[in-house]
Amino acid sequence: MNYRWMPELTLRMIFHMVNELGIQKSQRILDFGCAKGFIVKAFRIFDFEAYGVDISEYAIKNADSSVRDYCDLVNGVTDSKIFVRRYDWMISKDVFEHISEKDLMLLLEAAIAHVDTIFAVVPVAADDTINSYIIPEYNRDVTHIIIKSAEWWEKLFVSCGWTSVKVVNSFPGCKENWTSRWKNGNAFFILKST
Repeated sequence: MNYRWMPELTLRMIFHMVNELGIQKSQRILDFGCAKGFIVKAFRIFDFEAYGVDISEYAIKNADSSVRDYCDLVNGVTDSKIFVRRYDWMISKDVFEHISEKDLMLLLEAAIAHVDTIFAVVPVAADDTINSYIIPEYNRDVTHIIIKSAEWWEKLFVSCGWTSVKVVNSFPGCKENWTSRWKNGNAFFILKST
């Protein structure tokens, strides 16, 4: 749906990620579910060493030309190309809800050996039984698989060996169009490998 490079949004989001999360220039970043590589591009504009992976052949083939060499096609959560390097940060914005619980657990467990910190952004439900997101528009995406509460997500991350450092419902520069109207509709997690 008209997915294009929007520097006024993406650069601002990365600026806030760097400042709020304390990402350092010396650190390596992986955008898991990078699509066309716009987050990778924004980090690289600010001179960060950033890479991306995605399962969409279309997205990777159409990745922004400035970062095409830094974005790789992978065949799923167990593909060895995901973790060809060690990463200080793995960013996953609006991706985990598209993965089955079983596959997500495999990814999270594998990531512990290769990633220090995860910043995950997921849409959430009010509870784990209603099968409906708090933000009604999110229910229109037929590719969403997991529709659970922030508490459910936190338990999943912890069960896979991650320490939940911080969970908030809003984050500067990120999804503000939704968080301004639906205060509890998204969860932003900072997770540390243990």
